[in-house]
Amino acid sequence: MIKWIAALVGYGLFRYPGAILGFLVGSLIDNSAGKRGGTRSVLRDMTRQSVSPADFELNLLSLCSLVIRADGTVSKTEMDYVRQYFVSTYGKEKANAIFRTFNDINKKHEISAQRICTFLNQRTRYEVRLQLLHFLFGIAQADGHVSNAEIQKIQEIAGFMRVTVRDFDSIKAMFVKAADNAYKILEISKTATDDEVKKAYRTMAKKYHPDRVNTKDEAIKKGAEEKFKQVQKAYETVQAERGL
Repeated sequence: MIKWIAALVGYGLFRYPGAILGFLVGSLIDNSAGKRGGTRSVLRDMTRQSVSPADFELNLLSLCSLVIRADGTVSKTEMDYVRQYFVSTYGKEKANAIFRTFNDINKKHEISAQRICTFLNQRTRYEVRLQLLHFLFGIAQADGHVSNAEIQKIQEIAGFMRVTVRDFDSIKAMFVKAADNAYKILEISKTATDDEVKKAYRTMAKKYHPDRVNTKDEAIKKGAEEKFKQVQKAYETVQAERGL
């Protein structure tokens, strides 16, 4: 609880940089208290280096805010999508506390996607960052339409996260309907041979298999499972088209 108070105080004094500093200092205090009262869980299974849930939450909320505000309007449906994610992941009480900070972040204009992604790049595996992009597209689609502004913002974030263009286009094709989507999801062209299609499916199935994510975060797991299903569906579509 101390970390949230410290974040709000820091924001009041120094805006966004103060909020981050206050949040991190408050987290250290909470961690110290946690060591006296019990072991504090850490998302070690999602990281290269140790990153606390507090750090991950704050940066994830910031990315959510950037996507929600990308088209110049704050959609209630998209906000509800984010709230549902945090309630299902952290429980209602903690989600409410997180969302109070989210509301503050969402009103700001100085959030740096590049700084946030640099932080995440150093502490999360590539597979996790793919799941985050999947989640951000889910937010954009929550109101029934993914706007060009939202696509551009998520593409910018993907670039900062060092996600390849082919991986970005593959995830985008799962949310934005276009010609030859099945091929785009499999990261091949429509002129690919049957053997290349089969090889692409094996590669993508391996890349997006839920076991590759290896996390206890239920929402991230769900995203991995959904993406895996999309790969299977894309392959089945191509199979039916070619009579394989």
